[in-house]
Amino acid sequence: MARINFEAVGKQYPNGFTALKDLNLDIADKEFLVLLGPSGCGKSTTLNMIAGLEDVTDGTLRFDDAVMNSVPPHQRDVAMVFQSYALYPHKSVYDNIAFGLKMRKYPKDEIHRRVLDAARRLEIEPLLERRPDQLSGGQRQRVALGRAMVRQPQVFLMDEPLSNLDAALRISMRAEIKQLHQAMQTTFVYVTHDQAEALTLADRIVVMRGGVVQQIGVPDEIYEHPSNMFVASFLGNPPINFLEGRLAVQGGQAVFERGALRITLPASMASKVSGQDGREVVLGLRAEDVSETDNPEAGAALPGRIGSVLPVGSDQFVEMEVEGCKLFFRLGKESQRRSGDNTTLAVNPNRLHLFDKQSTQSLL
Repeated sequence: MARINFEAVGKQYPNGFTALKDLNLDIADKEFLVLLGPSGCGKSTTLNMIAGLEDVTDGTLRFDDAVMNSVPPHQRDVAMVFQSYALYPHKSVYDNIAFGLKMRKYPKDEIHRRVLDAARRLEIEPLLERRPDQLSGGQRQRVALGRAMVRQPQVFLMDEPLSNLDAALRISMRAEIKQLHQAMQTTFVYVTHDQAEALTLADRIVVMRGGVVQQIGVPDEIYEHPSNMFVASFLGNPPINFLEGRLAVQGGQAVFERGALRITLPASMASKVSGQDGREVVLGLRAEDVSETDNPEAGAALPGRIGSVLPVGSDQFVEMEVEGCKLFFRLGKESQRRSGDNTTLAVNPNRLHLFDKQSTQSLL
């Protein structure tokens, strides 16, 4: 069992800086939990608290039912993989993987069995006699994973382990880490600022900002139903578009207005903003939630002027000026829109997001 519980946990440093505020979080046994957010949001602090590398200054941290606040790192049965591979340059791959087990005085045959098993799973068996300077970045990352795997810990902690790899290798390593979790059936806690990693790997995502949790949920929930504008803006490529405006709510119908632009909200949204006529709001529109058509439905037309067209292989990113705002959309590679064109796109009204302008919280 490796269930982790944070109960009103905080972290404040002697200089008065508060890195984490009132964290309440339950991590289930065998769950793959991703802590997501920008630099300085508290995600690595949270990970280091689990490892015992940071003290808990407020609240209670538990593994299962045992309070861990004062338990030293070597008694926590956790293994960490860092952004820097932290391999011993003078040792072979075999000895790097085996080092932790040798320090704990495991029998030689047990060490050998575990090292070979990890090398087989990670497909680095031919590399066991090499040294780190003879390996590629991806191979070094596999060795770092292997060193943690042989420990057979209750909890696997990963602090941005793929940040030093190139884009193509990051994608393949994500798949390998996901397969590793499925094979090991161990609790994984993974820190990243990369939204693609979070959406790909997580059972649940914790979005953090300024030491405070913004939202916790499964990937689809975080992406489709963001709790506020920060969460909405942190996931999506290109990022979500925001348009400031006001609501016109009459007779059970709700319309978003900005200048000459009118977008009718579907009935399911209108019912949630009933009685809020004139409220200042921000409309959120993701880049993929428009389409090209010559005759968009009434209330779903988005007229504007194309500023630039950026081909990205399978798609085109199109910059479009709408009522004084520059918005970015993702269109198909066959799109014939060109810079300077006046055009109209069709909005999918069921995919809109609506936020209060002052609080930035979702109204839906």
